[in-house]
Parts: sequence; C-alpha cells; structure tokens
Amino acid sequence: MGTAGIPDVVRSFLLKKLPSAKKKNFNDAVRLLEAGIIDSLGVLELVGFLEKSFAIRIADEELTPENFGSIDSISLFIEQKQEKTAVSAG
Repeated sequence: MGTAGIPDVVRSFLLKKLPSAKKKNFNDAVRLLEAGIIDSLGVLELVGFLEKSFAIRIADEELTPENFGSIDSISLFIEQKQEKTAVSAG
C-alpha cells in the first residue's frame, strides 16, 4: 500500500470506530487527542488496527504524541515502520 492510502485507512478507522470523530470536522493535521477525537482507549484500538492492517509491530515506547498526534504523523510513522520492516526482511 502506498503512502497516499495510509491517511485514508486511518481516517476511515477513526470515523467508523470512534463516535467522537463522527461529530467533529477535522483534517489530517488536527491534533487528535487535543481535539477530543481520540482518547487513550481509542489509541489502543488504533494501534491494534494498524498492526493488523499494515503488518507492523508498535512498541509501547513508540506511542508518543510525535507518532500518534495526527493522521499526518501516524501516516509518516507507519511509512517509516514499513520501510524498516522491508529493510530488515530484505
């Protein structure tokens, strides 16, 4: 899956699984926790979804605002994880 698809997948998950996301008008740069779109439980659900969807492992220490602050940062984080996985596998 290319980079362009990652934000769409993340946004779709948020809108389907989190009632608070449906009520808010947000873009990919919005700080999800600060805007009340996702809470800590939602982050855990998102992590499980991302691991399954993108065949990556996300360590506890990677659950940072820099990696999970916005759809943009989540997408970049996933892209970097996929590149590392491809390099270590290849």
